[in-house]
Amino acid sequence: MQMDFVVTLVVTFLWLVSTSAWAKALTDIKIATGHNIVQELLPCKKEVLCYFGSVTSMGSLNVSVIFGFLNMILWGGNAWFVYKETSLHSPSNTSAPHSQGGIPPPAGM
Repeated sequence: MQMDFVVTLVVTFLWLVSTSAWAKALTDIKIATGHNIVQELLPCKKEVLCYFGSVTSMGSLNVSVIFGFLNMILWGGNAWFVYKETSLHSPSNTSAPHSQGGIPPPAGM
C-alpha cells in the first residue's frame, strides 16, 4: 500500500506542475495575442494605420486550467484516503498493553 501512496503523491505533484505550466503558457499566449501587439508591428509604426479587430475567445482554455487544478485537488484528496490505508497512518500494534485498552489473554492457556 505504501507504493500506491507514493505513486498517488507523484501523480498529484505532476498535475500541480503541469497545470501551473499550462496556466503560465496561457497567460503568455494572451499577452502575445493581445491588442498591444498591433502597436509593436513595424509596418504599423511607419506607413500603415493598423486597427486591432478581436481575438478568439479563450474561455475554453481558461476552463481547461480550472479543470487541471480541480483534478490536482481530486488527486490530493485521493492521496489522503490512500494514506489512511497505509501503515504510516496506523501502525500495527500486535502487543497492546492491558492498560491501554488491550484485551488480556484468556486465563488457563
